[in-house]
Amino acid sequence: MSDTRQQIRAHVQANAGIHFNELVRSSEFAPGQIQYHIRRLIDADDLVREERYGQTHYYTPQYDEWERGALALFRRETAREIVVYLIEHDPSRPAAVADELGIARSTLEYHLDHLVECEIVNKRYDERNRVTLSLADPERTAPLLSEVTPTVPDRLVDRFTRLVDGLLESGHDAR
Repeated sequence: MSDTRQQIRAHVQANAGIHFNELVRSSEFAPGQIQYHIRRLIDADDLVREERYGQTHYYTPQYDEWERGALALFRRETAREIVVYLIEHDPSRPAAVADELGIARSTLEYHLDHLVECEIVNKRYDERNRVTLSLADPERTAPLLSEVTPTVPDRLVDRFTRLVDGLLESGHDAR
């Protein structure tokens, strides 16, 4: 394996779930070089490539499908904050989560849809159709959460989405 390929693989291993643009920004290699070596790493089963939530994410093969989905979501600041809140306040009502995190309910629901789909969060309904949120597997989720920190561009996209949702929600409430 070439030195360049080893460096790219090591960078992906240290940043599980990294997406292509972040890999380009955080490395010394040109995008074409990275594409070439990533293809070779994938062909050799040294990397796994997955499309998730509009981005291409890369992982080393030790992560299973559930972990890859969780890592991709944990790169999103809001999804990560929801999971951290549930680690500290499990179980919780959606309104409490949205209020504590200062996000619109629509933003919460958007991220919850993905978290539920990936079986990270359980959404339960009681006999009166009230929703309670809880972590599906807290023992597995907490350690995995520590492997990822959202990048600045990921955080900016999340904050812009929060801002727009908040403006839309406050405009709707004013009517």
